[in-house]
Amino acid sequence: MAKQKLTFEEALTQLETLAEKIEQGEIGLEESITKYEEGMALVKQCRDILNKAELRVQKIQQRADGGVETVKLPRKQEPDA
Repeated sequence: MAKQKLTFEEALTQLETLAEKIEQGEIGLEESITKYEEGMALVKQCRDILNKAELRVQKIQQRADGGVETVKLPRKQEPDA
């Protein structure tokens, strides 16, 4: 699969569609494995987009005096796989 530049929303929609097809048994085992691999690539893409967005937010936090200050945002703990 060629790497596509999708928006977060597009990637999430594709991920939901893949999961739905796998869960409903619409596709066979081999195709399910292929779709799972595609889904994992979409998950990585979504995480990358969210990480970049978090960095942008950190860079634009504004101080009370009008100056810009980088503020470290608390990270959510990801559940163990």
